Amino acid sequence: MAITSQRLIFPTCYGPEYVSGTLMEWAENRGIALACIQPGKPQQNAYVERCNRTVRHEWLDLYIFESIEEVQQIATAWLWSCNNEHPNMGNGGMTPAQKLKMAA
Repeated sequence: MAITSQRLIFPTCYGPEYVSGTLMEWAENRGIALACIQPGKPQQNAYVERCNRTVRHEWLDLYIFESIEEVQQIATAWLWSCNNEHPNMGNGGMTPAQKLKMAA
């Protein structure tokens, strides 16, 4: 999300034909512009694309889910593990939780 001239811009990979009227109205009422990335240009929204790929490969593709609750449980466990057990080279080899403790 970027701030330009006191207006937030929220990039999305979905064109207006896929964005609900409710979302467009919500964004407009809050001064948020929905900016669609160009088709075939996922690098314009690289952070979200990277997150989507990681989620898909690290847990969505590994399970057959029986309920939304099961998805929520697995997602919560995966997120906790990522933040507390897996070092991140972008954080100097620390976990995000360790980096947060150092910042406090």
